[in-house]
Amino acid sequence: MQGEDLKGEHTEAADRPPAIDLTGIDKSFGAVHANRAIDLRVAKGTIHGIVGENGAGKSTLMSILYGYYQADSGEIRVDGRVVDIQSPDDAIAAGIGMVFQHFMLVEPFTVLENVMLGVEGGMRLAQGAAQARRELQRLERDYALEVDPDAVVGDLPVGLQQRVEILKALYRGAETLILDEPTGVLTPAEADHLFRILRQLRDQGKTVILITHKLREIMAVTDTVSVMRRGEMTATVKTAGTSPEQLAELMVGRRVLLRLDKAPARTGDPMLELNGVSLTDERGVTMLDDVSFTLQAGEIVGIAGVAGNGQSELLEVISGIRRASAGTMRIDGRPVDILHSADAARQRRIRLAHVPEDRHRMGLVTAFEANENTILGYHDDPAFANGLLLDRAGIRGHAVERMEQYDVRPPDSRLKTENFSGGNQQKIVLAREMERAPKVLLVGQPTRGVDIGAIEFIHRQLIAMRDAGAAILVVSVELDEIRSLSDRILVMCDGRIIGERGPEASEQELGLLMTGIAE
Repeated sequence: MQGEDLKGEHTEAADRPPAIDLTGIDKSFGAVHANRAIDLRVAKGTIHGIVGENGAGKSTLMSILYGYYQADSGEIRVDGRVVDIQSPDDAIAAGIGMVFQHFMLVEPFTVLENVMLGVEGGMRLAQGAAQARRELQRLERDYALEVDPDAVVGDLPVGLQQRVEILKALYRGAETLILDEPTGVLTPAEADHLFRILRQLRDQGKTVILITHKLREIMAVTDTVSVMRRGEMTATVKTAGTSPEQLAELMVGRRVLLRLDKAPARTGDPMLELNGVSLTDERGVTMLDDVSFTLQAGEIVGIAGVAGNGQSELLEVISGIRRASAGTMRIDGRPVDILHSADAARQRRIRLAHVPEDRHRMGLVTAFEANENTILGYHDDPAFANGLLLDRAGIRGHAVERMEQYDVRPPDSRLKTENFSGGNQQKIVLAREMERAPKVLLVGQPTRGVDIGAIEFIHRQLIAMRDAGAAILVVSVELDEIRSLSDRILVMCDGRIIGERGPEASEQELGLLMTGIAE
């Protein structure tokens, strides 16, 4: 996506009266000081970005503005007047709407029914529906948000579902719209269209607050950007006067390398070979369709695709979590039965390691201490056992070494894993899987929910492992990440691999393949 095409001239907007003015916002959760006397002014009719690492306080601040939390102290002004926002209803009444990363839609309902939900217009539902339909048509026309009002939401692609969320907020009278990580589930083309919608909203006088960790998007679509670090507001700058590198340094407090410096891959023998692998689920739906590829030692192969196109199922079959319906697989030249048994422990024994896409559901037991999670799945290793009992002291010593090596913060092996940030939880999983020196490493969404400093660290570790001879398969919805890490890129759509490209392929080219438009 090209920033110069999306941004437009809006330099005078920051001088307009503020739509939102937060003064001295302070919020603590027990010993955690989430927001420290935050001041934030958002000019009317602008797109204002907010960036920061995990735990910087962005979401808490926006939750206070939208009424999910109440500040311990401070003042909120909307259009110059002080407002008391105790709930989302208060925020909506003040003209503030929010579009969440995970949509708040009733999938069996139509678009119109979702938009009306909660504001049906009294007892005469038919009359209210007719009025809502007229208003919906006006909003679609004014803001380029076309969507069939009679379509069932569950049948719509995610890009159109997001439009429904925006329409819901506008229907309720939102003048300021907060969007939380809005492009996480979108293709590049859908993201481009979203940005055109945001520009249209801005040009019609609406105010947009955009929370995202993607600095390129900040540069492409915002007029002003505020940076938060450790609960404090560290800077607010005109977007045109800054750069991704400067923003990253403000976020982390040190210089961050945004581009990987890696040597060309030195490939070796085939480590993972798939031939004709297919998977049909219990409903009879084909999830994988004749997937074939080879992964060699010393290379990273990235799988690109819109979420839900078979990438998750592919990782589960390779790692031994699910049985395939057809096909064959070899690891380091040895055939592995993927049709009659699913055995993740067997795959670990033949040196295949797996960093799952969802660390909470499949990678960690968050109620366990960090040291227990560093051996999860490997607890029967003689290094961790003393007869029939676990060697607790040895496990804790092992965990301390891994936590130091992977810069896990805080470096407390006895701390419950649920008390670590997302980035540090991910480092615990990576340390466990990567330090087994696997021949094949599967990594699902390596930096999902991870802040920019941890992203840099994780990418460096993966490159070092590749250079040491491991064969690495990476699945990520982040095209920047796929293009940066990969030596080859395979594109999946509808359970099939429909193309292979090099890392020099453009986002637009990969995006077209991801939507099924192959050469």
